Amino acid sequence: MKMFERKHQGLALNSMMLKLTPIAAGCVVLLSTTTGMAYAQQADTAVTQDGATNTVFVTGIRKGIEDAISIKKNSSSIVEAISAEDIGKLPDQSIAESIARLPGVAAQRVAGRAQALSVRGLSPDFATTLMNGREQVSTGDNRSVEFDQYPSELMSGVVIYKTPDAGLVGQGLSGTIDMQTVSPLNFPARTISMNVRGEKNSLGSIANTKATGNRASVSYIDQFADRTVGIALGFAHLETPRLDNEVGLYEPWQIQSQPGVPTGAYYMDGIKSLATSGTIKRDGFLGVLEFKPSKNWTSKLDVFASKFSDVETANQFEFNLGNYNGGNTPGLNWNSITVNSNNTVTGGVASGIYPLVRGEYNDCQDSIHSAGWANTFKFEHVKVLADLNYSAAKRDETYQEINTQLLTPGGTAVLDTMTVNWATGGFPTLSGLQNYSNASQLNLRNTIYGSGYGRKPHVEDKLSGGKLVATFDAPELIQGFVSDIDVGVNYTGRTKKKRQPEASENLLTTNAVISPDLLYAPVNLGFAGSGTIPSFNVPGVIAKYYQPWNPSPIDPGAVQRAWDVKEDVVTTFVKANLDSTVGSVPMKGNVGVQIVNTDQSSSSVYSVGGSSTLTPVDVGAKYTDVLPSMNLAFDMGNDDTIRVGLAKQLARARVDDMRASYSFSIDNVTRLPSANGGNPKLDPWKANALDVSYEKYFGKKAYVAVAGYYKKLTSYIYSQTKPYDFSAETATATSPSGLTAVSNIGGYTSMYNGQGGSIQGAELSASLPLSMLTPVLDGFGVQASTTITNSSITIPSATFAVGTNIPLPGMSKNVSNLTAYYEKNGFEARISDRRRSDFIGEIGNFAGDRNLRYVVGENVVDAQIGYAFETGTYKGLSVLFQVNNLNNSAYQTYQNSKDRVLEYEKFGRSFLFGLTYKM
Repeated sequence: MKMFERKHQGLALNSMMLKLTPIAAGCVVLLSTTTGMAYAQQADTAVTQDGATNTVFVTGIRKGIEDAISIKKNSSSIVEAISAEDIGKLPDQSIAESIARLPGVAAQRVAGRAQALSVRGLSPDFATTLMNGREQVSTGDNRSVEFDQYPSELMSGVVIYKTPDAGLVGQGLSGTIDMQTVSPLNFPARTISMNVRGEKNSLGSIANTKATGNRASVSYIDQFADRTVGIALGFAHLETPRLDNEVGLYEPWQIQSQPGVPTGAYYMDGIKSLATSGTIKRDGFLGVLEFKPSKNWTSKLDVFASKFSDVETANQFEFNLGNYNGGNTPGLNWNSITVNSNNTVTGGVASGIYPLVRGEYNDCQDSIHSAGWANTFKFEHVKVLADLNYSAAKRDETYQEINTQLLTPGGTAVLDTMTVNWATGGFPTLSGLQNYSNASQLNLRNTIYGSGYGRKPHVEDKLSGGKLVATFDAPELIQGFVSDIDVGVNYTGRTKKKRQPEASENLLTTNAVISPDLLYAPVNLGFAGSGTIPSFNVPGVIAKYYQPWNPSPIDPGAVQRAWDVKEDVVTTFVKANLDSTVGSVPMKGNVGVQIVNTDQSSSSVYSVGGSSTLTPVDVGAKYTDVLPSMNLAFDMGNDDTIRVGLAKQLARARVDDMRASYSFSIDNVTRLPSANGGNPKLDPWKANALDVSYEKYFGKKAYVAVAGYYKKLTSYIYSQTKPYDFSAETATATSPSGLTAVSNIGGYTSMYNGQGGSIQGAELSASLPLSMLTPVLDGFGVQASTTITNSSITIPSATFAVGTNIPLPGMSKNVSNLTAYYEKNGFEARISDRRRSDFIGEIGNFAGDRNLRYVVGENVVDAQIGYAFETGTYKGLSVLFQVNNLNNSAYQTYQNSKDRVLEYEKFGRSFLFGLTYKM
């Protein structure tokens, strides 16, 4: 397909204005306070009167913090780390919530839980996720891992590489997230841990869903055969209620003429209030077998599996405000309408409305399986690593909807007068004069939105690979500068496919009333002023009252979403590990280069004007990228470190953007051909990066760091429309009215490589036990970070919810985290606050595709308190009380201006109480 072209253009640089946030100010205070504390650099020892020293063993929260500080301090790259005391000790529901507290990392909530992660102001598309150094598959359309599918209880830690090195295969452009599991031979003895927690959501029961849930995990670590064999087994179960209250407004907001609406006012076409009921279940398993028969050979096999289920129903009250009520009279008319100073309609009284009571059911079943086998051999002057890996993911999803409306006994529509207000500062309100709580008065019928709709997305992702690395002693000539040299090759083969049949759900007979056996408990929408509505067993209703579902394989939506993408990537690299001095300053680090050879292709079909003929298409591209990198760490003495990183980086295009499928049509009016679809010839995003960091350590107890970064994106990926010769299609195709095209040249809308830009930012971070300030605060500590990011990049977008030229998706100009903790004599308490400013997020739309929206910056607070028995009969037992989303933070989206609301949603607080026993 010759429509795909590569384009690399120049860059424009903008200056960055940095604002000092409260948490940033706190980091500065910590920096100035701790600089003169020389005693803090002493080792963790206590000196007795006779001069002997007793080691102070640190456990719990401080142990995890100090281990993470050690990883950061000893790394040759700029990294952030999380470390658990041992398996099962990370407190969060998923690993995403733990990662989101690291400097420079921000989470986007999906259904109230942290799911997608942005690193250093770039969207999740720019980061790569590894497990034990191996790239992971995903259950979505893209490469981005959905982190809520990984139980935190099964992870021993996470390292985020903010600067790459040549030996880091599968690296991302914004960062590389490496989730790590335990090595059982690193444990001194057998360890068994059991954890159980009960949960309750503050929203209470909704429809058929109780407000309660549970979590449980067990882990076993042991060593055998004179510590030559180690084993680790872990299982984690989660069952949590999926509850929320939401009001959503139609998009787009635009100037339009409607009865009673002032001329020139911004207006939208509809509104809905809903309460979601459902249950999320997740079972995760981890197994590690480690074999070390001698100091020269170590073999480690690790497997991971996750089964994730999200079954939910949106119990919904909705009406159209676009003067579209099914042809009933009277039609729409507004009274008492209000318009603000931004010329946006904010509410009023609308008559001639015909509301719907809807049930929207979604059943999503995901599975992930991953395995890796690493063997390390040590010879006299060389060390060899041989690694094999495989991972597979699958998603099967079912979406079904039903629609009901009020009818009189004579079968005529019951219209309503609705009072609406979306300028409340909280939930928009929508209330009418009619009663919608009686299910016997609601009829299944062919509404303005049809009688129902269904779709069944199916995604498969498979990845296999192998790596061979040899580490040689440096030649004698350069041994004063280079300690050793790594030479390696890595192969990764990936195939991802998607299918999504979809079609209307059609009734057997119209105006049927749903039988009582298919009703759940009534749902209270009082938070939006909408009263009470019935809730339905949607699959049961469809089975009883609807015709068999019969999706067409030539449906344009199904054709667009049916594709296979294949990638074969061979990476060769050489890396010199540095250990020398510059003048009198000790220096360590690495310098090297990767050569990445990529062969990518996609196969699919395309349809011509919705005809029954599906034409196969198979398109691809090959390219080679050379990625040099350098990391230098200078030991300035007194535990001060300066780091410098230089690299050329890339992130491969989204998988769904690389699809070969497209849909072709001829316009009835202009008679011009056009198409939209994917681009299998996309180049990666590419950037040249500079990182600088100053880090002040106090042994492994505390640190303060100041970092800056600059990325010059030499290539970006945009949605554009370009001319294309459609001769092959126009030879046989006609418009819906049977007209032929007047030209073979039309526009093909797809993702193309285009001009880049720059992104730059600064980070402040600190971790400090307050006993370093005064013994009175022994046991107290704080961790704080703030990141300020700016970019010169604006993206042309055809998405009406965000406008035509938008900032980088996923970029918040400020991301801050603050954690305060207390730990002493068995008592533990912690409160964490993570904040991010407004950003453009990726939201799933009605069709199951991604859509961009402005998301209001949010502030999420979590807290926990616990006690661990350190002696006596109950030694090893811990009790914990935890509150997630303590402040019940709202999730809000808008179009361009915050008064043009799109969504306002709350998920409630989650209260957990649990026990942990370790032996």
